[in-house]
Amino acid sequence: MKNRRYVSKCLVVLMLCGVQLYAQTTALEKPPKWASEVIWYQIFVERFNNGDPSNDPTPENMAIAPLQNFAPAGWSITPWTSNWWHQEEWARVPGKSFSEMLQFRRYGGDLQGVLNKLDYLQKLGVTALYLNPINDAPSLHKYDPRYYHHVDVNFGPDPVGDNAIIAGENPNDPTTWKWTAADKLFLKLIQEVHKRKMKIILDYSWNHTGTTFWAWQDILRNQEKSAYKDWYAIKTFDNSATSENEFDYHGWLEVKSLPEIKKVNITTERKIGKPYEGNLPEPFKAHVFAVTKRWLAPDGVVANGVDGFRLDVADHIGLGFWRDYRKMVRSIQPEAYLVGEIWWEQWPDRLMNPVPYTSGDVFDAVMFYQVYRPARYFFAKTDFEIDALAFRDSLLFQWNRLPVENRYAMMNVSSSHDTPRLLTDFFNSNKYKFNTYPDNLDYKTNKPDAETYKRLRLYLIHLFTSVGAPHIWNGEEMGMWGADDPHPRKPLMWKEFSYQPEPQDNYRNHVGKFDEVKFNDVWFRLYKQLIKIRKGNPALNQGELEFKEAEGKLLIYSRKLNANEITIAINAGNAPAQIELKPGTYVDLLTQKQVRGELVSLPSLEAVVLKKK
Repeated sequence: MKNRRYVSKCLVVLMLCGVQLYAQTTALEKPPKWASEVIWYQIFVERFNNGDPSNDPTPENMAIAPLQNFAPAGWSITPWTSNWWHQEEWARVPGKSFSEMLQFRRYGGDLQGVLNKLDYLQKLGVTALYLNPINDAPSLHKYDPRYYHHVDVNFGPDPVGDNAIIAGENPNDPTTWKWTAADKLFLKLIQEVHKRKMKIILDYSWNHTGTTFWAWQDILRNQEKSAYKDWYAIKTFDNSATSENEFDYHGWLEVKSLPEIKKVNITTERKIGKPYEGNLPEPFKAHVFAVTKRWLAPDGVVANGVDGFRLDVADHIGLGFWRDYRKMVRSIQPEAYLVGEIWWEQWPDRLMNPVPYTSGDVFDAVMFYQVYRPARYFFAKTDFEIDALAFRDSLLFQWNRLPVENRYAMMNVSSSHDTPRLLTDFFNSNKYKFNTYPDNLDYKTNKPDAETYKRLRLYLIHLFTSVGAPHIWNGEEMGMWGADDPHPRKPLMWKEFSYQPEPQDNYRNHVGKFDEVKFNDVWFRLYKQLIKIRKGNPALNQGELEFKEAEGKLLIYSRKLNANEITIAINAGNAPAQIELKPGTYVDLLTQKQVRGELVSLPSLEAVVLKKK
């Protein structure tokens, strides 16, 4: 039993290092049970909803290195409902592309905007929120923190006051840390989420900081005399005796706007896309642990903290650090969920092996793109089509190399801030995440055709009836479309707004055809229905999956938990198919119609989710 300790599930309160802890109800090597039961919804705060225009970013809050460290002349907030493809006057900079200048756009999304839409999310049926980084940072994406331990000042109600509070701290001394107005608003968001019986996790990158990060700024001022010089992967310091600046360092993927944290105690080959044994410098590690504790147990109260973390570019950091991190997180919150981003072993053909990260000592799950890619090749109409047998084998390969509990706890990511939106991904025939717009000007970025919606509907039925927790990138349920990063990051198209239409050709051929941009009620109802079906049938969360048939473009499988069994049949082909059922009467959970008989005809591009009466 590997020394597992089973304790009473009653909440036994302990006190350790000033933090209110709960007795461990989940073994250290196991994911929390709630992770298999949730519906994930990922929020990119700046593009989610502007709930407080008074805190909108100003040029003083922005730095977009390496493009330039200030906003362009005449810069202003972009109107929420404007045409995505219309380039602002201030963005028309000679030598800068449209996509490049998109990084300067701000629409003013903030935490109040999230709070204002919690009822919407509850109505949709989601039960867990994953927020892209909200740490204080000058960029759009916020993977370039200025401070890890504070929420971005423009996500709260008082940016000027928050900057004054931050200026009075010693950022390397947690005893001096205060709660800013933005921090307090996030703590309120946590409480409101928990009131709704929902979970919430934060996104952090411990692999690198931004150039405005407080420790990096100290290095720039003091060079090799800085107390933080050993935190970063610095190549050479400046020689004050010369007129040149010799200062040089490694950035993440050599991006100079993202200085990389030094890797230490490396004992195996370090290669991007492969796990390796190593760690991070102890003083930096202590800072990370303090930040983590701050959000897991605000003022020492675990109940008021987040429910876990999504960890960015996890393969760039050694496994030794992640093992230590898991132990620290679980010592504070035994029910915390850790999900790592491990993605490409070799882009665009080989995805990483999740096993070293999901074997009990590192993460509970990874963002499971590994099961989406073959699903796209089965359900969508692409140049890389596979049949049902190949799809089944791909899924079994991925699942069977994971511990059972981790299979069910996986975050089944189909689209995100880093990928094309699902409708656009299904509308194009290219290899997954390869040769998209703007590299490929034939890549379709307009509203998809009717067949695309039908095919994506089939995939969504599979997503919500498969093993692992379904994940929704914000706006997918609204019917949004968009190419790869930065184009999946359009501001969400809320029902209460009227949006300018989008040109179908992105002004490339000037054909004068436009797509209407509006909230898709039909698509929202589909997501809401599928979520309700999954939540109302425990077999779809916890049940064993058994494939019944996989031939051509017909896929049939069942989910069974005790005496409850649900059969899912999906016809992704262009011709009707026949499916055989055990004798009896069934109800199709998609239509609520009764199905009788042993032989049922399934039309092209249709599916049934059958529960025996």
